[in-house]
Amino acid sequence: MDVPLAHLDRPFDYLVPAELADDARPGTRVKVRFAGQLVGGWLLERVPSSEHGGRLAYLDRLVSPEPVLSPEIARLARAVADRYAGNLADVLRLAVPPRHARVERETVPSEKPQPAPTGGAGPASTGGAEPARASGAEPASTSGAGPAPARGSASPAAGGPAVDDLAAGWAAYPTGPAYLRALAGGRSPRAVWSALAGENWPARFAEALTATARSGRGAVAVVPDARDLDRLDAALTALSGAGGHVVLSAALGPAKRYRAFLAARRGAVPVVIGTRAAGFAPVDRLGLVAVWDDGDDLHAEPRAPYPHARDVLLTRAQLAGAAALVGGYARSGEAQLLVETGWAKEVVATRETLRARTPKVLPTGDDPQLARDPAAATARLPSLAWEAARAALKADAPVLVQVPRRGYLPSVSCADCRAPARCAHCAGPLALRSARALPACHWCGRVDAAYACPECGGRRLRAAVTGARRTAEELGRAFPGVPVRTSGREEVLAEVPGGASVVVATPGAEPVAVGGYGAVLLLDTWALLTRADLRASEEALRRWLAAAALARPAGDGGRVVVVADGGLATVQALLRWDPAWFADRELTERRELGFPPAVRMASLTGTPEAVADLLAVVRLPAGVEVLGPVPAAEGQERMLLRVARSGAAALARALHDAAGVRTARKAAQPVRVQVDPLDLL
Repeated sequence: MDVPLAHLDRPFDYLVPAELADDARPGTRVKVRFAGQLVGGWLLERVPSSEHGGRLAYLDRLVSPEPVLSPEIARLARAVADRYAGNLADVLRLAVPPRHARVERETVPSEKPQPAPTGGAGPASTGGAEPARASGAEPASTSGAGPAPARGSASPAAGGPAVDDLAAGWAAYPTGPAYLRALAGGRSPRAVWSALAGENWPARFAEALTATARSGRGAVAVVPDARDLDRLDAALTALSGAGGHVVLSAALGPAKRYRAFLAARRGAVPVVIGTRAAGFAPVDRLGLVAVWDDGDDLHAEPRAPYPHARDVLLTRAQLAGAAALVGGYARSGEAQLLVETGWAKEVVATRETLRARTPKVLPTGDDPQLARDPAAATARLPSLAWEAARAALKADAPVLVQVPRRGYLPSVSCADCRAPARCAHCAGPLALRSARALPACHWCGRVDAAYACPECGGRRLRAAVTGARRTAEELGRAFPGVPVRTSGREEVLAEVPGGASVVVATPGAEPVAVGGYGAVLLLDTWALLTRADLRASEEALRRWLAAAALARPAGDGGRVVVVADGGLATVQALLRWDPAWFADRELTERRELGFPPAVRMASLTGTPEAVADLLAVVRLPAGVEVLGPVPAAEGQERMLLRVARSGAAALARALHDAAGVRTARKAAQPVRVQVDPLDLL
């Protein structure tokens, strides 16, 4: 039932009325009476009889005869709910989009599936429920899809590229062509792919998805955002033509999203691509799951039970016996763990290929640079960065400048004593939104026109942190006559034409340049490296590699200047373009310190009384270490529970049971339970 209460997170048995016997099939949406109310739910299974000895109620009505929940997705949703100490109903809300009746009517299947058995009770009852038997439900309908190729068939479709042509795109990686041939041959290889600089990753993903479809199997690929999705959509269309895949994203709108979902559910298309919700997309005979840039925090679902798209896909691959592809310029600690345990093999280029394809990376904090430019240690844009930008513009090539902060001056301080400027009302940081704007608070928005420093009484302000718009303004004055563009949250550029220009972008909003950038400048690196976050170094390298990958190879004049000390491990990984080494180093350190992914951690956030109440009722398994409490949001605290990976399932089950006790008691104050949250610190 679609009820977000942990103590009701189980299947219930109901009788199926005779008039609904033909249409009430596993996977359909239904309405039932429960505790005097009409609630929605999903029909999981039809069986001849019920093990419940009490009286059973009847299904109230059938919302739609469309079986939107496939048996595979039902099993996956249950596994994800168990993994994250959540409720099945919450996961199903993420997996199955809201119904759109008009779309269902306009895309009626050409062939109605056989009716379900009519022997008596189907799942759901008001007591004595038995475990869900989703694995015994009817197979997904493939109406409208036509006969699928035989499993293992690798013959190309009419006019499509041959398998060898698909594998040729992976020739830069010694094991890449074999991986593609294994997909086309119906096998299920699992790989962690470290993409080269300048790699056309959408084309490589399209080749892997197409090779899987050639074997008569389905494939699902998940990317972080809409811009990546547009690129992958274009690559798939160029390779296999329109109609061979659908795009599934919440940004499509209710009708388009539900239409794409139904096309996949009915087997009309073998390939589904999308953002994180597409990880649950129903496809027939799943053969491959793929995720690009799994370290991006956009893959983390902000709604309960807060699953991560990478973990959803890997769980799905494990349950379905499907292939997996985890790709990116950087490598997360979780991806490194897959390689270390042998669950997946790495697909990487040789060092010779790396040297030929990567740009030349130069740090500004090395001794030779300091000898030439003593101000390089403190300058925001040292002479080395200026020279690289001038050389690129002189060669009629664009320049990319990555700035971690958006806005104009997102933080200011007293010009006399350097004390941070704070709002007199809420103590939030003051900022300037333009050169002529008055200082305003970042938190409450109040304008402080008569600001006076409480430390020294000074009234002049200076920049403490420089944003993207101010950087663009400064560069426009430094390079008169050169077009300067910005790309950030307000406006994300998709592509930059060739020719001399300067692009100032925040991390994640860097546009692709035709022919590649002649120079990439990574400024204010301290803002990424000094974040109070367990993944600060990993995130910094991921952002830098994503920007540096857009530069031209060193042989074509490509330069990357990182304003940081070259002795830092993060900078060393960038200099050598060796994300695998850095990921292994990070994983080793986290294992020594007892942090994910080497261990599993759960976070409990709520008022002190609510957290204490949950801890009082939870039966923690052996080996769980309780850490905290630490302050969280206003009036709340946070407790951390740490356990070995082998004990993760028991901990999640214990937390779910404790949440069930509290919901049964109708506890007034909720506790937010998150397993392996991204923000531990």
